Amino acid sequence: MTVVVVGAGPVGVTAALLLAQRGIDVLVLDRHSSAHPQPRAVHLDDESLRVLQAAGVADAFAAVSRPMAGLRLLDGAHRTLVEFRRGAGEHGWPQASMFDQPDLEAVLRAALVAEPRAQLRGGVEVLHVEHDAGPIRLVVRDAGVEEELLADAVLGCDGANSTVRRLIGAGMRDLGPAERWLVVDLVADVPLDVWPGVHQVCDPVRPATFLPIAGPRYRAEFRLSDGETAADLDLPALLARFGAAGCTVTRAAEYTFAAQVADRWRSGRVLLCGDAAHLTPPFIGQGLGLGLRDVHQLTWKLAAVLAGADDALLDTHQAERAPHARSLIRLAVLLGRLMTGGGDRAALVRRAVLAGVRRLPRLAAFASASRTPPLRPGPLVRRPRFAPRSPVGSLLPQPPIAGPERLDDVLGPGWAVLTAGGPVPVAWPGRVVRVADLGSPELARWLGRRSVLVRPDRIVAASVSS
Repeated sequence: MTVVVVGAGPVGVTAALLLAQRGIDVLVLDRHSSAHPQPRAVHLDDESLRVLQAAGVADAFAAVSRPMAGLRLLDGAHRTLVEFRRGAGEHGWPQASMFDQPDLEAVLRAALVAEPRAQLRGGVEVLHVEHDAGPIRLVVRDAGVEEELLADAVLGCDGANSTVRRLIGAGMRDLGPAERWLVVDLVADVPLDVWPGVHQVCDPVRPATFLPIAGPRYRAEFRLSDGETAADLDLPALLARFGAAGCTVTRAAEYTFAAQVADRWRSGRVLLCGDAAHLTPPFIGQGLGLGLRDVHQLTWKLAAVLAGADDALLDTHQAERAPHARSLIRLAVLLGRLMTGGGDRAALVRRAVLAGVRRLPRLAAFASASRTPPLRPGPLVRRPRFAPRSPVGSLLPQPPIAGPERLDDVLGPGWAVLTAGGPVPVAWPGRVVRVADLGSPELARWLGRRSVLVRPDRIVAASVSS
């Protein structure tokens, strides 16, 4: 069985690693001959690091990243309106980590080179995908020569301008207005004397973001008004407000931040993941995290289908991931409007509104704990309709356990059952693990008197109480 992954960014390479670990041969195609040299994504939360852990690269990522202190919302005069701290997460990793994307790509590609079941071909353009019946036929162009490839499945992880999305006839639906921002990457000769978290300036005249990344790298972002170009900005003066006037600018590029979700994520065994399936404004730092969750929750299903399971299992990809992505994208749009919307009158009341932001449950829960919404009930999420405290549909926590291993590694790559000793339904698949044997008081408290069924992607699929 062979899967072709189109796109060798972090989402595509992670997908290839996860598939190869399940015994599947993977060919990764990318239209670029080498990794993108410029930083794009800079943040991952602790849920996303569970995906890198599953791919076997989380420790290497930790060595090139740094924990982030949290988020400060500032007014136009750079006075703090509200602060959300981040610390140790419930998933065994920092709640927020900052990194330089080329460093992450180097970690992932090194793991891919070491994986005997995976191959990467750069400088290859996908021209056609035929997916009616039988093996999928791809027509690609490599060094000007057209070639035909066959695959049992294709993953489109080829970004915002996805060729695979176009070839399966999918389109993007808007969830909010697009905005133009100037993104400026900086290098400092000496560490800047700034708070080690994200600074978000909530000013309708010139919304801005400033954040330390990793090592000597920093990033600043400034919204552009209608008709305004980067040349119209007094960039040294804007950077000076963050104490970054002496930094070296390594890149200044205009980006359009969109809020979109694809209307179709699957055609047969051709499936979309990452930016090919959704685009989000950057305000909650979930762009790359959404894509990593896509492939974590898809690859085990695809492996099962390739091993003989019904193809209908792949219907759960869009059914589960699209509502989750829409929820977080809408949250990002809401936060963007809250922070930057309106005119002068809105700015006058912004301080009072943001001071009470902790009373907005969804936003406060995410800002303080990076916890994303549970998946909706479905064939693989057996949550009762009226059970707001149920863990079903959410990611299993990963607190410390006895011994050198982490919980995910102990549970293994398949289904698992965690139990406090109560009854386990006969229909539940997977190895039974007694929480008392794990030596984790935190996990025992979380489990209580329940038994939970855990999917290979660590989502809780079902729960019963003893």
